[in-house]
Amino acid sequence: MRITARSTLQEVAFVVCTALHRAGVTAVLTGGSAAAIHAPQAIQSLDLDFVLCASVRGGSPAEALRELGYAREGQDYVHATSRYQLEFPAGPLSIGDDLVRSWETLHRDELLLHVLTATDSCRDRLAHFYYFHDRAGLAQALEIAAARPRDVDHAILREWSDREGQLARYEEFAARLGSGPAR
Repeated sequence: MRITARSTLQEVAFVVCTALHRAGVTAVLTGGSAAAIHAPQAIQSLDLDFVLCASVRGGSPAEALRELGYAREGQDYVHATSRYQLEFPAGPLSIGDDLVRSWETLHRDELLLHVLTATDSCRDRLAHFYYFHDRAGLAQALEIAAARPRDVDHAILREWSDREGQLARYEEFAARLGSGPAR
């Protein structure tokens, strides 16, 4: 599958992750782009954040990206026709003080996408709310929890928030969730 100006964020995410996988690199989608995978009707993103977690064959992620039409500009990769740019935040893959050791792997035909679980994506967005006072992070966490209610483990969110010293902010999240998704 080629990336074009009409490619959606999900399509770009699957194609990029698959190309990196074929190059021997495990890349996990994080940040707002992972949130957009879990709550696509509510969250928009124009950049895809992948954390490189492993390289099994010493593959070249830069070559795989070049073959897809991406070129490096500063710290990011931009595409000649797609509006979605790629970012590769430094690892290790973590949320707050927790290392992330597992993720979801979604499949679409011959393509795959490694992405934070809904619970971890919610934690990631809450971390932005907790540490950067980012109300958009809170809204995104609420949207994920509303879009994927069976997949977000609130016991994990609460326990993690407590360990992070952010129980009061978690309670704000829980109270807002009880009154419906963020708007």
